Amino acid sequence: MTQKHRPELIANVADVSRWFGDVQALTNLTIEVPKGAITVLLGPNGAGKTTAIRMITGALAPHEGSVSVFGIDPTRSNGEEVRRRCGVVSAKPSLYDRLDGWDNLRYAAELYGLGRGANTDRRIEEAASQFGIDAALDHQVGGYSTGMKTRLALARSILHEPDLLLLDEPTSGLDPESAVAVLDLIRTMTGEGRTVLMCTHLLLEAEGLADHVVIMQHGTSLLWGEPDELATQFWPTPVVRISAASGPELDALATADGVTSYERAETTATLEVDSLDRVPTMIADLVGRGVRITAVSPFTPSLEDLYFAVRRQRGSTVGEVPPPPSSTGRPARQAKISAKASELSR
Repeated sequence: MTQKHRPELIANVADVSRWFGDVQALTNLTIEVPKGAITVLLGPNGAGKTTAIRMITGALAPHEGSVSVFGIDPTRSNGEEVRRRCGVVSAKPSLYDRLDGWDNLRYAAELYGLGRGANTDRRIEEAASQFGIDAALDHQVGGYSTGMKTRLALARSILHEPDLLLLDEPTSGLDPESAVAVLDLIRTMTGEGRTVLMCTHLLLEAEGLADHVVIMQHGTSLLWGEPDELATQFWPTPVVRISAASGPELDALATADGVTSYERAETTATLEVDSLDRVPTMIADLVGRGVRITAVSPFTPSLEDLYFAVRRQRGSTVGEVPPPPSSTGRPARQAKISAKASELSR
């Protein structure tokens, strides 16, 4: 069997724990950030996502475990090399309200070592234009809306063309159109060879964007990897939903060839099957018996489905707060459950 090629890692957070006084903020946290990909940290507020990003920049040092970015420990004397190659947008970006947009970006450019002059101003115009803030650069930032400030912070983060972008809730405060534009730009930047690590608690925002996900809770990583591969751990066999005008007429499918699990809720049956190739025969048999079929839909798990499957596995559902993990425990690298179709029909 051919072993899957392991991608190069830009950042690797390995079994990191961190305390703030008596409060343990991170517990054996593991995050792998593959080169040229978008890695999304998913989790509720308070899961430790922002603290994890501060670990990667070297703003915080781990009490246990290790952090490596570009092969460098960001807390060591050469950690400045890491920060020069990173672009950071925090959830509440620090901007100078008494300066206009130009001066905010010019100051950042000097800090990045870009200097002053026509070339730097051209780079500022390009970055501002990418995020649609160029028309407001002459205005004082204190008069910007929250969304405009976010756009300015995003433009600032790419001035020096960083190799790694660290984005903490990058669409916070943006209107829907601007949010979509920002997410499209994030995808474009990875196409240009950059690597992105993004925090969000908005599952729809990450859907279709994440190449790699890390699901976090209480400062630890519950599961990480590529979404499609992770989904097969929870749904190892195909699932299909079949609806009919009369629900009881579908119950004959419970004993059909290839059906490994059957559950019906009113007029919709949810089946696990050994192969989707069996579905056309099932439908033909039902129609031959006079059953009026109204819908047939294979189940393709979304990132939201995956997220809540992981949360259910760890005993956390909406309205429930599980206890924090033991500080001596280590997160499992792979989840080992097979979610039943009955869960999918709820």
